Amino acid sequence: MKLSRKMLAAVGIAMASTVALAGCAGFGGGGSDEGDSASGDLTFTTWASESEEAAFKDLIGQFEAEHEGAKVKLNVVPYDQMFSNIDAQLSSGDAPDVFRVDYGNLGVYSSQDQLLDLSSSFSDDEVSEFTPAMWEAVSYDGKPYGVPHQTDVSALLVNTDMLTAAGIDVSTLPTSQDDAWTWDQFADFAADLRTKLPADKYPFVYNWQLGGAPRWLSWLFQADGAFLGEDGKTPEIDSAAGEKALDFTKSFFTENWVPPTSSTKSPTYADSLFTEGTTAMAFLGSFLVPDVDSLAKFEWTAIPMPKDERGATDLGGNALVATKATKNPELAAEFLKFMVSADAMSEFCAATNELPTRTDLGGDAIDFAVRPDVMPAFVDQAATIEPSDVKQLTSPAMAAINTALQDQLEAAFIGGQSTKDTLSNLNDAIKEAAE
Repeated sequence: MKLSRKMLAAVGIAMASTVALAGCAGFGGGGSDEGDSASGDLTFTTWASESEEAAFKDLIGQFEAEHEGAKVKLNVVPYDQMFSNIDAQLSSGDAPDVFRVDYGNLGVYSSQDQLLDLSSSFSDDEVSEFTPAMWEAVSYDGKPYGVPHQTDVSALLVNTDMLTAAGIDVSTLPTSQDDAWTWDQFADFAADLRTKLPADKYPFVYNWQLGGAPRWLSWLFQADGAFLGEDGKTPEIDSAAGEKALDFTKSFFTENWVPPTSSTKSPTYADSLFTEGTTAMAFLGSFLVPDVDSLAKFEWTAIPMPKDERGATDLGGNALVATKATKNPELAAEFLKFMVSADAMSEFCAATNELPTRTDLGGDAIDFAVRPDVMPAFVDQAATIEPSDVKQLTSPAMAAINTALQDQLEAAFIGGQSTKDTLSNLNDAIKEAAE
């Protein structure tokens, strides 16, 4: 999702609020009283950056022009108020017809029977136009309860000026998933770079700070591991893959490859350490490209994340959903379909530097507004997300699992906790959260 640092700080609060809501009595439905089926009115609530708000307004205008008599009222709210408002409105029966939700929170709403089932709105051929992983992101028990509007994922940003100054030929860097570094190759590169950088500079930084602890799971997936079984309840993190991923990421700190204060509870985000020149590389989300472009005083590029048994990255971005009790379900479904059509998605992603979820908009198919030269690396990286990854990451238990990951990874990375104890503690926490 496209958030400022202030907005990001509220993510954990919002997720906790939504999970708490799942156990509340009176979590009842209700469409907006402002919606009028006869006149074709819809209300649409979202948070948005300036570029997102402008893109939403333009696309709403197009939709209204194509659907005579349809009116869509856009309501933009701060992210830190978004889900507390939605939760209260759902409970009081006054929810908007359509709203935006990040994939991590979507499972809570769909599992509580609050969203419109869109199964009859998309044919099999239309479903096939989306990447399987992103269609899985909007599905619950095999049914779609939203549309995958956009995504953002992490790739590896590289300060090419710093590497050149260290005597490294940047033309040898990987450029695609086909030649992405293996873990061993990445470790060798980081170790070599460590010897060539000043003591107060570091080879890289990873973006698992504060609410971003679930990004560590990318390493688990790359090792072909899982943290939840197919039943969505059985923990599987205490495994050979879990041990491999945790041992490897612990080495980032023991080998002095990352700043010692850049663990999961660090108050400093990875993009700040990169743009200020503290690290030569940084694992960062695509939504930060405009910020990095405006702040970095050096030449930089984006390359693929390393891979082990397979490639993987984190799941960011947002879905658009309709409430089950909307008074105009047909128009709501039509609006959602319009927003994820090829033309509409291409326009939105180009204007906002966010990533498409359609298979026909891969690679360099979109003319991104900022740094179009680096965006294909993120688009291609997004293709490494597997449906099985998404099924786990969109679990209703994810908020509680996130808290456990933050605590246990911090203990492992800088507290000296053993790999065995960390995985055992995570196993117990995931079991409790998923029950």
